Amino acid sequence: MYAVIEQGGKQYKVAEGDSLNIELTNVSPDAETIELDKVLFVCDGRKVKVGTPFLKGSKVIASFKTTAQQAVVKGKKLYPMHFRRRKNSKRRIGHRQKYLQVTIDKIQA
Repeated sequence: MYAVIEQGGKQYKVAEGDSLNIELTNVSPDAETIELDKVLFVCDGRKVKVGTPFLKGSKVIASFKTTAQQAVVKGKKLYPMHFRRRKNSKRRIGHRQKYLQVTIDKIQA
């Protein structure tokens, strides 16, 4: 069984037991699980459910490996460049995105 969920403007294909990094959201520091209710698609081998745009009553329950505060991980460092064809008009800034590291426990369809 797998599902396609939307979190933070991105879509993820998840199955039970998968671990993934999702966009950072507001979660209480002592939370142990998070419910992702924006389910777009669920496949159970034979049955396929497609939402318009989301499935009603479906959700994916994910847990943190430790606590919600310690589940925040940093992505790789990116260096976007701003460049114009003028003298001394280059600018290089750094960006490092933060993610929540979760493990998918259950898919409720």
